Amino acid sequence: MDTSFEIFMVAPPGLEPQLRQEVQGLGYKAAKQVPGGVTVEGGWPDVWRLNLLCRGATRVLARIGEFRAFHLAQLDKRSRKFPWAEVLRPDVSIRVEVTCKKSKIYHAGAAKQRIEKAIAETLGAEVSDKGQVQIKARIDDNLVTFSVDTSGESLHKRGHKAAVGKAPMRETLAALFLRAAGFDGREPVLDPMCGSGTFVIEAAEQALGLSAGRARRFSFQDLVTFDENQWSRAKAEVLAPVDNLSDLTFRGSDRNEGAIANSTANADRAGVAMLTEFTHAAVSDLQRPDGPPGLVIVNPPYGTRIGNKKLLFALHGALGEVLKERFSGWRVGIVTSDAALVRATGLPFLQPGPPVPHGGLKVKLYQTAPLP
Repeated sequence: MDTSFEIFMVAPPGLEPQLRQEVQGLGYKAAKQVPGGVTVEGGWPDVWRLNLLCRGATRVLARIGEFRAFHLAQLDKRSRKFPWAEVLRPDVSIRVEVTCKKSKIYHAGAAKQRIEKAIAETLGAEVSDKGQVQIKARIDDNLVTFSVDTSGESLHKRGHKAAVGKAPMRETLAALFLRAAGFDGREPVLDPMCGSGTFVIEAAEQALGLSAGRARRFSFQDLVTFDENQWSRAKAEVLAPVDNLSDLTFRGSDRNEGAIANSTANADRAGVAMLTEFTHAAVSDLQRPDGPPGLVIVNPPYGTRIGNKKLLFALHGALGEVLKERFSGWRVGIVTSDAALVRATGLPFLQPGPPVPHGGLKVKLYQTAPLP
């Protein structure tokens, strides 16, 4: 295939602007925001780099080709002529996913069968619903677009969070919410209901300049286009010893002792234990840390997710009182699905961000200016 093609990074709907900012910050100034993600033009080394470095993307798709098809026989014929061998290996199993929209080919299941058979018979690869590498076919307005999922497991799986509690915040979401709240790696962050420590660990990793995917494997390593030597050199350059050690401390607290144990273990596995501090404490015991003001960010329990809603109003009220009393100069960000609980804090929140899917709900980021 061509050395340059479209690369699509999937974002949670509502957080595309933050992902675009991140991708532009990685050097892709022409990155375009589209519904559901961000696109750039690039080659396979760019695919590898984006998987390794991008903190907010859910996955990275490489658009490997397209053609028009108006009926199944045409789809079958053109799928058989498609240069699968330029990207896929015959010794690596493949799975196919098809979506159809506004097209004469409207039966996704029938289209899937044609594409699967074309790959199996022309490439010789095993094709099954449990295949190692996924091909995504989108048939939109009679245009068939093939993409290969170069990530594999969702990119929120960084490779070092083994311990999680109830309704955990995904690392990719946490990275984008931190960016939406104005975090740039140069201020302290505190999460008073830290759960498994996601916000705190993500902030510490960013402060150290650690790459998001440093501890995991990717699907692009199973493609014909993968060059082990080139990848090793690129990864070694990115993963060079960190010399920009931060003097900040990133803190989390929780009233659940198990959450503190989980957060501490996760931070240690992530290599940020030296920058993080986790404390077993109730919200009412929260104290302002020494040093400059920063960001308090929290994904508190909300009634449809965890707990008794009546008790949650008291919890949010207590949080608001503590922050108003002790955290002058700090900004506050709350990720929640319940505006009434936000109002219960009594904090001067600005207009909330857009709704973002999380755990089957739609949550928003509510944030304040620096507290008086």
